[in-house]
Amino acid sequence: MAKPTGFMDYKRVENGSVEPLVRITNFKEFHPKLDEKARREQAARCMNCGVPMCQSAMKLSGMVTGCPLHNYIPEWNDALYNGQFDMAAWRLLKTSSFPEFTGRVCPALCEKACNCGSPVVGESAVTVHDNELFIIEKAFETGYMKPEIPANRSGKKIAVIGAGPAGLACADWLNRRGHSVTVYEREDKAGGLLMYGIPNMKLDKKIVDRRIELMKAEGVEFVFNADVGHDYAASQILQDFDAVALCCGAKKARALAAAGMDKLNKGAAGGVMFAVDFLTAVTKSVVQTNEALEKIGTESTNDQIASALAAKSGIEVRGKNVVIVGGGDTGNDCCGSAIRLGASGVVQIEMMPCPPVERAANNPWPEWPKVLKVDYGAEESIAKFGHDPRVYETTVKEVISENGHITAVKTIEVEFKMIDGKRQLVERAGTEKTLPCDLLLVAAGFVGCEEYTANAFGVELGPRGTVASPAPENYATGTAKIFTAGDMHRGQSLVVWAISEGRECAKQIDEYLE
Repeated sequence: MAKPTGFMDYKRVENGSVEPLVRITNFKEFHPKLDEKARREQAARCMNCGVPMCQSAMKLSGMVTGCPLHNYIPEWNDALYNGQFDMAAWRLLKTSSFPEFTGRVCPALCEKACNCGSPVVGESAVTVHDNELFIIEKAFETGYMKPEIPANRSGKKIAVIGAGPAGLACADWLNRRGHSVTVYEREDKAGGLLMYGIPNMKLDKKIVDRRIELMKAEGVEFVFNADVGHDYAASQILQDFDAVALCCGAKKARALAAAGMDKLNKGAAGGVMFAVDFLTAVTKSVVQTNEALEKIGTESTNDQIASALAAKSGIEVRGKNVVIVGGGDTGNDCCGSAIRLGASGVVQIEMMPCPPVERAANNPWPEWPKVLKVDYGAEESIAKFGHDPRVYETTVKEVISENGHITAVKTIEVEFKMIDGKRQLVERAGTEKTLPCDLLLVAAGFVGCEEYTANAFGVELGPRGTVASPAPENYATGTAKIFTAGDMHRGQSLVVWAISEGRECAKQIDEYLE
């Protein structure tokens, strides 16, 4: 146990946050880290519980609470408190492939199950998320993180299709087992949603590049701009490799069903885009602008990034009214990005009711808390425009356009009602409103993977549009030597689940090869 009285001696202190009006002037990460003394005090709050539910990944009421990676949280908190930084990193890396990613973007399922945050103890949860990030960054800083090249190779070759978190975790684990791994990625850089789906202010892309360089040094091979199923033949890959892992994500976005959509030009030309395409274009502009200016020793400005985005992708945000359909993390990322790019206003539409501020009686600890949170994008909108951008129990009913480009959206309030024994979404009469809109971003979730890669390998898709497998914990497909993991297997989910699935898939591939 770190310190027997730690949870009473020290109050929870999270990493800091740059003021909204300051941080929106750039696309940099905005959470300054606590110093070493303060971080060790936060680690001291870990109670080393008899039943550490923080690492349990329990499913309660259909939701998971606790870490899907089953991290040894009390162990590395104890090591951190005692200043044993190498020991802390060693225990952390036993279960977690990429703590530098989850320490930045994970919603911390571990903290929601922390006993210190239970009503019985009456304190705040341990800062597991921030402690994890400190440990791994300390490991990189001190040189503990260095290439570990397998002493022996098995002679077996595995192709991993997709360099997102699941594919990277699968490749990393198999490489450490001594197999030869080649990762095929259709983009120009590795990372998947880590690289282009998550904004730079949440995860600096240099952090992703740092890990990829380490994996390359350890023997993992990467082939970029490799669109398997289109430019690269699945038949050739099956011939050249002993096993294949399909980790292509679930990027088939859910379309917006609204009147007037058929009158719009396609994509950015019509002013309506899927959020994933918008975020990808924005982050590519950020990365490319940063890389170009770093060569001459200067930093990019938001206006330079906005200009690059407009020139390359035809997306102009400056001075525009932006409406976002979807109230989740992706919608929030669109909100924060649009503000940095100079939007004159942002509205975020969510068809679900506003969550309660505190836990409801039917949502007790340690279930995942279904409560209202004000994430960074909403916080920035409040600071910039003076109001929360989110509008609940509302949907877009009609898109209004001129000459093929959107000019406004007509919204209407909705609610769920039981009709003939079924829960159905119905409109509230007389609640229509018209909002000015120059750019409509659809962040309404995903309906499965893009089928062409799965079809190329001859694997079946299930009813959710994901690659079918015998069971959720089974990563083999119905086709010989082909496996699958991540969002392509489980549907749209969290980075931590993708990493967990990638590791478990790798273990099954290893058993198959042996």
